[in-house]
Amino acid sequence: MTFPYSEQNAESRRRLQSLVQRITDTDLNLSTDYGWTVAALLAHLAFWDHRMSVILHRWTTEGLDPSPIDSGVVNDSLKVIAHALEPRTALDLAVFAAEKIDSELDALSADFVRQLEAHAAATDTQFRMNRSLHRNGHLDDIEALLNR
Repeated sequence: MTFPYSEQNAESRRRLQSLVQRITDTDLNLSTDYGWTVAALLAHLAFWDHRMSVILHRWTTEGLDPSPIDSGVVNDSLKVIAHALEPRTALDLAVFAAEKIDSELDALSADFVRQLEAHAAATDTQFRMNRSLHRNGHLDDIEALLNR
């Protein structure tokens, strides 16, 4: 099926893929005003895309549940780990995770997509099926750093 956010997810994934093809080792160490390096932001993107994949797998095999998360605590905890990763590893993980979740979302049936949307609307579940919303915000930040 054509997933409701397929094209937006694909465009943000292509944007990510294009960025990682031209990024240098020096670029990976540039830092935002809020204390994340480019490499750490890429690891952050990889984590959140992979989390979506894990939740989606659980929901397709075990049924829907709320899956609450405190994103502030997770991001603060993740920051230390993301900065410890080898920068090129973070880059590879970001692309891999984006490709994985996008293909998994695109493979969903129309009925299951409707169930997911209803579930997300009815619960405090942070399951953002439009992955481009998260990716593009951080890609904007990375591109701004590279254009300085």
